[in-house]
Parts: sequence; C-alpha cells; structure tokens
Amino acid sequence: MQNTITKLFNIKYPIIQAGMIWVSGYKLASAVSNAGGLGLIGAGSMYPDVLREHIQKCKKATDKPFGVNIPLFYPDLNEILQIIVEEGVKIVFTSAGNPKLYTSFLQEKSITVVHVVSSVKFALKAQEAGVDAIVAEGFEAGGHNGKEETTTFTLLPMVNEIKTIPLIAAGGIATGRGMLAAMVLGADGVQIGSRFVASEESSAHINFKRSVVETEDGGTDLTLKELIPVRLIKNNFYNQIQDLYKQKPSVDQLNDLLGRARAKKGMFEGDLEEGELEIGQVAGLIHQIKPAFKIIEEIIAEFIKVKKEVNIIEF
Repeated sequence: MQNTITKLFNIKYPIIQAGMIWVSGYKLASAVSNAGGLGLIGAGSMYPDVLREHIQKCKKATDKPFGVNIPLFYPDLNEILQIIVEEGVKIVFTSAGNPKLYTSFLQEKSITVVHVVSSVKFALKAQEAGVDAIVAEGFEAGGHNGKEETTTFTLLPMVNEIKTIPLIAAGGIATGRGMLAAMVLGADGVQIGSRFVASEESSAHINFKRSVVETEDGGTDLTLKELIPVRLIKNNFYNQIQDLYKQKPSVDQLNDLLGRARAKKGMFEGDLEEGELEIGQVAGLIHQIKPAFKIIEEIIAEFIKVKKEVNIIEF
C-alpha cells in the first residue's frame, strides 16, 4: 500500500497514531511503528527529561520510523526541540501554534515536519510555512480541537481543493471503512487517536480505557471553547462545567474550575469522576481493548475488503 504518505515517512501503511497527552508513550509509538504505521510520542504531557527517556526507549523498541508530536504552546519548547535534534528524531508533528516559528529550524536538521490544522485558513498558513504535510482534523476528534466545529468530512475536501502537499485526515476515524472514506475525499493517509487510546500499549489508565469502550453515541461533547476547545466524555467534571455555564462564567471562573492536571487526573490516574477524559466521538465504535498491531491489522483488512466491495457496485 504505497502512496505519498508511506513514501514520506518510509512506512508500510498510511496510518499515523496521534500524539496524545498522557496516552502516547514509547510503548504505544513503538508498537504502532512495528505494526507498519507511524507511531508518535506525545510530548505535550512530558517534561523534557521524560521525553528524552521515551525517545531513547522507543529507539530500542523499534527499528522503524517514529516521530514526536509537539503542541507549540508547550512551556519548555526550546528545550524540547533541542532534545529532538540531539536524539536524532526524524519526524515531528506540530499543533496548536504558528508553524512558521520552527518549521525551517527543524527542516534544516533534516526533520520532516507535519502540522495539524482545523480549518482551510490554517491549512494555507501551514502550507505557506513550508511544512511537508498537513493533518486536517475535524471537530469529531478527541482532545483539543478547532473552534469552528467543522467536521472531518466537510473540512477534508475543502483542504484538498487548496493543498499542494500530502494531506492526512484526522477526527472520527477508527475503522477501515472510515479510512477508505477519508481517502476517497482526498486524504493520502489517516491519523488515528481514540482507537489507540483503547490499546494494550497505551499509557492511559485502565479505568479510562474501559470508560472509552463503554462510551456510546452522544457520550462526548466539545466544551471549554473560551479556553481551548476540548472534547470530553460526559462525567461529573463535565457536569460541573455545564452547571457553571448556566451562571455565564468569566474565563477566570472556567480556569479556576479546570484547575491544574485535570487531564492527568482522568486519563493517566484513572479518576473517572473529577478527571478530564478526552476522547473523540468515534468512541461509540470502540468496543474492545486490543494490542496495537491487532488494531492496525483489522483496519487494513476492513479497508481492503470494503474497497473491493465498492468496486463492484453497479449503477
């Protein structure tokens, strides 16, 4: 299954595992890479020394390409970038910031740079910044999201109209059918997050993994748009947010409720009541916790099967 994405990253399948906070450590990244996809270490929840440790362990766990995802609002960004260069990481995905700031710096170090966007406007800016590929992420996605609430299958063809570089689809994709649909709409590959949260190698707490499996249609919501929009499982913390909204809160009041380390409390420590549980709408299609290689195997098998079925439809 060779195309522009597999060639860009030197991988077998055009499947990228999202670099999610508190979930994407070296065990998951290396497992995805070993299975033929591209694994990403999520730097957003790691202190610089922890990231270095995960990169070093990932290099020992796989001889396949892997990368690091960096939110550009990260407080220790310069130190993080220096570690990435020192450790010889060859692929970096950036998000939540201006790609112009560091794309050239990274590419001068022979690092492939991909930027995550939530709108056509930001896709154009990323392209102008010279990134090597774009991830177009719809608001179905878990975690932090775009304020526009543009769905993946609306955003994707719009970005496809203006893009001149490889395009990766993200948000609401967890199956081979979803992957095929995204590629029909113009994607060269897919980035998958929520499905890999419920993998054996994910560093998410088992309570959170089970919560994802139990989440049904309508069990998530995009909220806290006044801060940074985030899609959450509806739990006690989410209910507290909704109660506060009834009072027309200020940004400071929302920040006070959010506090510190809510995501760590929920996703890494397993507090299902007071923690922030970030997951995508596609959780309703996730029914089992499985090894990463099995997840990729099933996605590819379904992709091939459905592609053949579509080819024999007559009109």
